[in-house]
Amino acid sequence: MAVYTKVSAEKIGQFLERFDVGSLVSAKGIAEGVENSNYLIETTQDRYILTLYEKRVNPEDLPFFINMLDHLASKNCPVPPMIADRNGKKIQKLCGRYACLITFLPGVSVSHPTVAQSQAAGAALGNMHNALADFDQSRPNDMDHDGWRKLAEQCGKKGLNDIQEGLFDRVQKELDSLDRNWPDNLPKSVVHADLFPDNVLMLGDNITGLIDFYFSCTDIRAYDLAVTHTAWCFDDRDDSFRPDISSALINGYETNFKLPSAERDALPTLARGAALRFLLSRSYDWINTPADALVTRKDPKAFLKRLEYYQNHPEIFAA
Repeated sequence: MAVYTKVSAEKIGQFLERFDVGSLVSAKGIAEGVENSNYLIETTQDRYILTLYEKRVNPEDLPFFINMLDHLASKNCPVPPMIADRNGKKIQKLCGRYACLITFLPGVSVSHPTVAQSQAAGAALGNMHNALADFDQSRPNDMDHDGWRKLAEQCGKKGLNDIQEGLFDRVQKELDSLDRNWPDNLPKSVVHADLFPDNVLMLGDNITGLIDFYFSCTDIRAYDLAVTHTAWCFDDRDDSFRPDISSALINGYETNFKLPSAERDALPTLARGAALRFLLSRSYDWINTPADALVTRKDPKAFLKRLEYYQNHPEIFAA
């Protein structure tokens, strides 16, 4: 979450008049995240999240996200459905942006997950994969290999090398390696593709919400576990690998979705792809985020260290 588009309290109050949610009490911009503009809204009835869609979100994809969330909610997954206005419409326009009012879920995101919290996150991911098994819609992954190469080109040789000397050539070498070795024969499904700790809400060790589905797409199912592993299993203070968190996450996943041997065997390569994907997207955002945006920029070098770890330690995924 972040704020790129500034919206006045007056305009938010007028926007809320379309819904049966009470009148505006307060609105606060949320700086965490990097993709869309988000506000925490409090009304005379309840709390909500107002999201204005920016940057990488294609408005044509919004019905897919809405239907996916509705499907997951119908399977009792802890996700925040979008709220319809008095005319039954969920997709709105506000300040020249497409926008949605979203159910607020209680809980907080953890920055240093415990073993128990990581096991719960893995179990929630496995449960989500079970729930999506009969979801019959699809969306291509804009952040696939072609997307990675596009991001590398947009960052440019100078931009990447300004982040770290020699980074451009290292990225190109890894892109070529992943193109040669990517396991395209694995089962595919709709996946979250961005399940970082800040996209999981918790109260204690219990999951209260899975949020921010705007990278969700159809891709290799095990890639979703690799993305989550990349996001959870390194200490964000020094990027050191945490084997206890890794084991807990995978064990939690397998409590709800047994990991086939072919998918486990592919995790070292899938995790390298996940680390490279976030290295490139964070590099792009590091280079291009507007100076006046209310957004927390995230250091891309953290994912270079994770990529290097996966390159050197494929054995961490052995059963």
